[in-house]
Amino acid sequence: MKSIAEIRHELHKHPDVSCHEEYAHDVIVDFLSALQPTAVHTHVGGYGVVAVWGSNSSAPTVAFRADTDALPIGHRCGHDGHTAILMRLAELVNNEFCCDANTADVAAKHNIILIWQPAEETGEGARRVLESGVLQKYNIVSIFALHNLPGYPLGTVVLCPRTFAAASTGVVYRLDGRETHASTPELGLNPGLAVAEIIKRFDSFNGHGGEFRQSTLICVRVGEPAFGTSAGHAEAMFTLRAFTNGEMERLLADANNAVAEIAASHGLTTSHELVEPFRATENNGECVEAIEKVAQEVPLKVRYQMEPNRWSEDFAEYLFEFKGAMFGIGSGENHAELHRPDYEFPDEIIEPAAALFFKLATQVLDL
Repeated sequence: MKSIAEIRHELHKHPDVSCHEEYAHDVIVDFLSALQPTAVHTHVGGYGVVAVWGSNSSAPTVAFRADTDALPIGHRCGHDGHTAILMRLAELVNNEFCCDANTADVAAKHNIILIWQPAEETGEGARRVLESGVLQKYNIVSIFALHNLPGYPLGTVVLCPRTFAAASTGVVYRLDGRETHASTPELGLNPGLAVAEIIKRFDSFNGHGGEFRQSTLICVRVGEPAFGTSAGHAEAMFTLRAFTNGEMERLLADANNAVAEIAASHGLTTSHELVEPFRATENNGECVEAIEKVAQEVPLKVRYQMEPNRWSEDFAEYLFEFKGAMFGIGSGENHAELHRPDYEFPDEIIEPAAALFFKLATQVLDL
């Protein structure tokens, strides 16, 4: 039988991008076939897999989630490692529910759910899993997830007391004026100056009001490379980011109002769309305390990171329905950064991370 690390290496060699995680899906289902979960839900929200141990859906339930998708450049974010951690957790849970002398009693009083979720990188997966309705069948009292963090000592548990990962969204603003001959620009409506004003206004959003907010210019397109024509259309693309969902709402409102105001002053019409929106991963304080307590029992070192991570995580979607928390686990102080071509998940943290998850389950469910 292959080790969990060997399975992780196979996943690493077969990266599937968001919404195409067929290989990972089939590997997980095949792995679970050798265990004895009460139920296995396949193709959840696309290529997601949800495994359940426990026979009473109304009993207290704790859930754990891992992401399974890769980047176009491969598994350069560690989702193959997160998947492997949950597979090891499945073995530990299986032993508790299927090899204990009081198996029937344990299964009737508690449930443990493991979620292998697709499409995290695009922010679609968590919503699709929730929309499937599988999780809502159970009395989930807590849900947990982790992400490996380069730059921290190997195996160190990294806690954020409130927000773990920022809210963010791409936004595309379209400005429509009127093209005209380049020799008579006064007869048209060229959006170029409006775009320049928008860029300057958006730069003023950074750090406004004391709470973290960020606007990053991504791309600008004005007109076409036709030198006889004055531009009549433009697109300006930004990534907006904030540490709380409330601040993100305010930032987006300020951005939309600014574009509308500037466009109107130039006689332009506008439209916009959001691209890959992520809400802030706002942790439950009690769940963060539970992680700290259990980590010390494993034992693993614990470090608090007071500022949230600026990148985003769609685990946030679960926290709008269930109490829970996300935390980090160090993958090495000198480890390659996430999304770099030379990044690879360290197998050494599979076992301690799975042990931490398992102890969390036993504490939450009082096993």
